[in-house]
Amino acid sequence: MVTPGSRVLDVGCGDGELLALLADSRHVDARGIELSREGVAGCVARGLSVIQGDADTDLAAYPDDSFDYVILSQTIQATRNPRLVLEQMLRIGRRAIVSFPNFGHWRMRTQVFFMGRMPVTDSLPYAWWDTPNIHFCTIRDFVTLCDTIGAEKERAVALDAAGGKVGVSAPWWLWNLFGAQAVFLLKRG
Repeated sequence: MVTPGSRVLDVGCGDGELLALLADSRHVDARGIELSREGVAGCVARGLSVIQGDADTDLAAYPDDSFDYVILSQTIQATRNPRLVLEQMLRIGRRAIVSFPNFGHWRMRTQVFFMGRMPVTDSLPYAWWDTPNIHFCTIRDFVTLCDTIGAEKERAVALDAAGGKVGVSAPWWLWNLFGAQAVFLLKRG
């Protein structure tokens, strides 16, 4: 989804694994913002340009159209204000790439329904009391958020638990049921 040579900001970049991959394979101008000191230290150790900051508050400091792509990988559910973060991403980047675990996946639903407990899975490995995730959402919820803020969905992929694509022609409700994770490429509408 990322064009070679692009200017990229990875929001919540963790230890920089994705940024390093994009810098090496796509030769992007890779920048990052990460909340944790440990993550920033890991990025700096990899030779990446990363600052410590909070997606909920610090994206406002970036000028409009600063980047070709702003990426939020497996992080939107940990932000305090997902709508504001997404709006800021689309303001400072020409495009936004957002990936997230789908709380509407059938395995999540069955854990809640049959076990009466909050799900713990590979993509959501925390117990409810120690999770950084505060805004669980489904693919349908995210589509509604995009529609609400006028974000155009250029491309979307739902991935099953094994990482394979859920049928492209499948309706949203099937993606919502069988997609363990989703990835969206967005632009301003």
